[in-house]
Amino acid sequence: MILETEYRDISLPGSPMRTFVAAPKAEGPYPGIWCYSDIFQLTPPLLRFCVRLAGYGFVAAAPEIYRRIEPAGTVIPFDDAGRARGQLDAAKTPVAHFDADCRAGLDWLGNCPKVARGKIGVVGFCIGGHLAFRAAFQPDVRATVCYYGTGIHDGKLGQDADAGSLSRAKEIRGELLMIFGTRDPHVPDAGRETIDRALKNAGVRYGTLLYPAEHAFTRDEGPRFDPEATDLAFLEMIGLFRKVFRG
Repeated sequence: MILETEYRDISLPGSPMRTFVAAPKAEGPYPGIWCYSDIFQLTPPLLRFCVRLAGYGFVAAAPEIYRRIEPAGTVIPFDDAGRARGQLDAAKTPVAHFDADCRAGLDWLGNCPKVARGKIGVVGFCIGGHLAFRAAFQPDVRATVCYYGTGIHDGKLGQDADAGSLSRAKEIRGELLMIFGTRDPHVPDAGRETIDRALKNAGVRYGTLLYPAEHAFTRDEGPRFDPEATDLAFLEMIGLFRKVFRG
C-alpha cells in the first residue's frame, strides 16, 4: 500500500497541536487511529510505527503531547537529559490539559476527509499508554491499545498524583487491549494485577498480552528493543482494529 505523510497543525487556544499524519494514498475512507507517543514526543521510532500502521489501511495521527510547553517540532532526545526533560514536561501538565487535547484531537481526526465516520481507535506507548487508556473514556472511541502504560495502576499522570483513571474504567465502551513486558519495572506484577482486577470489576471488554520483555520494548532504537515481541504485539493490535472496524 502506497502511503503519504504530512505534519498538520491543529488550531487550538494558546498554541497549535502539531500532528504527524500517515495515511494510505488511495481514496478512503479508512478507520482513524489517534497515536500517543512516549515522553520523547514524535521521534523516528514513533513515526515509523505510524507509517507501518497506516500501511495496514488506517489513518494514523500522532500529536505532540507537550504543545503547551515545548515549541512545535520539538523532538526530545533518547538520553539522560532528554528523559529528565520529558519527565519534567509531563510533571508540568495537568491531566485536564491532556484530556482537553484528547477531545480536540479526536474531533479533528473524526472530521478528516479520509477517515470513516464512526471508526476511531487509539493507541499509545508509556505515558501515551495511559493517555490512550483515558481516551477510551470518550464515547466515540471503539478500540484502544495501551502499550506498557505507566501510572495506570497507581493513578500517577502528569501533574496529578492520582488521576483516578482506573476508577473511571466503567466508562470504557469500546474494546481494550493491554500490552506489557513482564520485565518492566514501571508496571510490576502487582501493578498489572491491580489493573486486571479493576477492569474485570468494571465489566470492560479487554485482553492482556504479556511478553518476556522490558519497558519500551517496541522502540527500535536502544538496547531494550525486542523485535519478536514487537512484531507479535503489532499483529495483535492490527487484529483488534480490523475486528472492531470490519464492515
